[in-house]
Amino acid sequence: MAIISLSCFFLPAARRSGRARVLLLAALIISLAAASVPVRMWRIVSSVPMIHDITTDTDDPPQFDTVLKLRKNALNPAAYGGQEIADQQHKAYPDIAPLVLDLSPGQAFERSLTTAKNLAWTIVSRNEEKGLIEATDTTFWFGFTDDIVIRISAQDKGSRIDLRSLSRVGKSDVGTNAKRVREFLKAMKNR
Repeated sequence: MAIISLSCFFLPAARRSGRARVLLLAALIISLAAASVPVRMWRIVSSVPMIHDITTDTDDPPQFDTVLKLRKNALNPAAYGGQEIADQQHKAYPDIAPLVLDLSPGQAFERSLTTAKNLAWTIVSRNEEKGLIEATDTTFWFGFTDDIVIRISAQDKGSRIDLRSLSRVGKSDVGTNAKRVREFLKAMKNR
């Protein structure tokens, strides 16, 4: 569409008519805007690993429980993909790691729950005794629902927060889960 609009813009009939030029220019702008979305997505896909499961603890990823009922039709399994996925994640996102805070597990649980709500995640379950929060988040553009589990555990005089974000569909998450984990960790540190 953009090529046709641009080509027509230089036709003799278009040069004589100001209205035709305006319409062709509008068509060119709209078609370039529409083409920019898949081009941008392709650039992102080619720059991130083909994984759809990101966690702060690749040795012992937090496990889903309640959210498993919501994943009945999910194309991606809830089981963690193992060392191959961990290696790809560490190479692409070396900054994603557990968060240790100088808070009691109860305080860390409340901060995690508040942070998840502030990020507009849908809370599926919360169990302070087990230190687990499960949630879902839906992507803006395509409406994909991803699953999240937060694990809070006591560590020395504070708490350790681990997080996992998993897409239900798609081989690649186009970096969405890493972005989500980073946003959560940043929000937790800044509170």
